Amino acid sequence: MSNDNQPIGGRYSQYALGVLLVVYIFNFIDRQIISILAEEIKADLGISDAEIGFLYGTAFAVFYAVFGIPLGKLADVWTRKSLISIGIAFWSLMTALSGTARSFTALAAYRFGVGVGEASASPAAFSMLSDYFSPRVRATVLAIYSSGVYIGAGIGLFLGGVIVDEWKEAFPDPALAPFGLKGWQAAFFAVGLPGLMVAVWMWTLREPVRGASEGLTIEPEPHPFREALRSLQSVLPPFTLHNLLRLGGRPAVGWNLAAALAIAAAGWGANALMPSAIQWIALGLGVYAATSWVQALKLREADTFAMMFRSKAFVLASTGFPCLSFVTYGMGFWGPPFMLRVHEVNLAEAGMLLGLGAAVGGWLGVTLGGVLSDRLKARTPNARLWVGIMAAVLSLPSAFLFLLTDSPWVAYAASFAFSMTSPMWVGGGASTVNDLVMPHMRATASAYYILMITFVGLALGPFMIGQISDAYIASGLGDGPALRNGMMWSIALFAASTTLLSLAMRYLPGEEAARDERVRVAASAASSH
Repeated sequence: MSNDNQPIGGRYSQYALGVLLVVYIFNFIDRQIISILAEEIKADLGISDAEIGFLYGTAFAVFYAVFGIPLGKLADVWTRKSLISIGIAFWSLMTALSGTARSFTALAAYRFGVGVGEASASPAAFSMLSDYFSPRVRATVLAIYSSGVYIGAGIGLFLGGVIVDEWKEAFPDPALAPFGLKGWQAAFFAVGLPGLMVAVWMWTLREPVRGASEGLTIEPEPHPFREALRSLQSVLPPFTLHNLLRLGGRPAVGWNLAAALAIAAAGWGANALMPSAIQWIALGLGVYAATSWVQALKLREADTFAMMFRSKAFVLASTGFPCLSFVTYGMGFWGPPFMLRVHEVNLAEAGMLLGLGAAVGGWLGVTLGGVLSDRLKARTPNARLWVGIMAAVLSLPSAFLFLLTDSPWVAYAASFAFSMTSPMWVGGGASTVNDLVMPHMRATASAYYILMITFVGLALGPFMIGQISDAYIASGLGDGPALRNGMMWSIALFAASTTLLSLAMRYLPGEEAARDERVRVAASAASSH
């Protein structure tokens, strides 16, 4: 069903934004709750900091990023609201089933499933919202949607802490609890099952007209699932090789195998430096899948490939913004365990105060950043990149204060400040990559952008902090100071993001202004091949 008679940015568009915000809140409740449950899961399953970082990050991230590519393609050619609805139902079920896990392997398998389901949401939501609202307010709208990250994360921390403490009080002997469930297992059930009702609500939403916000007419794809299947074949080994053979012959397969060998060698080297075979195998498979997809995209959709990867601004922005997410994901995940270890607060207190700070501070910061990006955009085309740099600079004092203070109350206040400044880039980052491509390419471009955030921020941030923490613990340092050192090292990625976004400023104004000309050149080059 379409909203043909609904004005762009009107009441129904605002209602749709509200529904999608609720979807994203549930997305992050289910994703983030493992943070407050980390110490309980570690004790129950007997796993290390690096392994819990893997469960939160890489186990989820690889499947989220890889399946985000074909699901992003499906969002470009099929009914987006239906795709999101099906995805919510699946990830909610996988979250609930996480409560049945009795081993590291089982919990990892369910996290894989959560990643696949959640991959359906943001590329399709970015695309829908870009059609519901005018480009003039795009950063603001995407920022409001993206604030669900912090509201959901905060609610997840709060609920996780409360549920575990209440469960322990009600059932001090786990053997007498319903089905023998521990508190952390009950928490997964409590946050997973309500998502099934949200899936039904999402199904009722009207599908916006693709390209309507910019006065463009986009012809519908007659075979959407066939196109999505082709995209899936481009990321799923060993179908990747068959797909490339069909598209580009033996030379394409040769280049692909060479890339696979290089990725395997890099993984072997990383494992030698930081031993964790499952981490580097999973991440290596994810990087290989992404590499195969980019190669297939170049052969099958040369115009889309050119609009993305021949744009220096797109490449730099889709690397620079994810470096910010390395710090925000890492600090966000390890914040609760840090408070428990260093300040010895109780679980419910940490969940409530960190959760409240993340929800309120994150909502304020991401919304303020989006509004600021849009208002400054009228003065300089680089406004959204400047806001990204500003987020890094403003977050440094609160990050160091959180890690170095001896007072838990100062740490809570610093965490709130960090939650407010660190996500100011979110809306501007998403709108930057959407502005550089055409409407029918946005979900694909968003899928790649989210892939980069997921690999750099989610797969590496929490794991690397955990790995560094484990190394310090092995050297004899206490688990609290060890975790502090790991989190301190992660802040260095702010410097990398600032450098990359500064470089992007050289190219973004010209490439954004010449978007229509670039797509004509790309289409002409594609047809000549």
